[in-house]
Amino acid sequence: MAQLRKVVEQRKEELIKKLIALGVYKKDGHHLYSLTLSEIEAEYHKELKKIN
Repeated sequence: MAQLRKVVEQRKEELIKKLIALGVYKKDGHHLYSLTLSEIEAEYHKELKKIN
């Protein structure tokens, strides 16, 4: 279970860094670090659609 948590946290960190590079720091007034992985992934995909 600890290994799964580590992988989830690594994925969150990776996506947060990418979102920050795109100029996204918060979602609906909440800092990215307080969001779930699913919420962060959804936000990242939304931002990618804006660029493409």
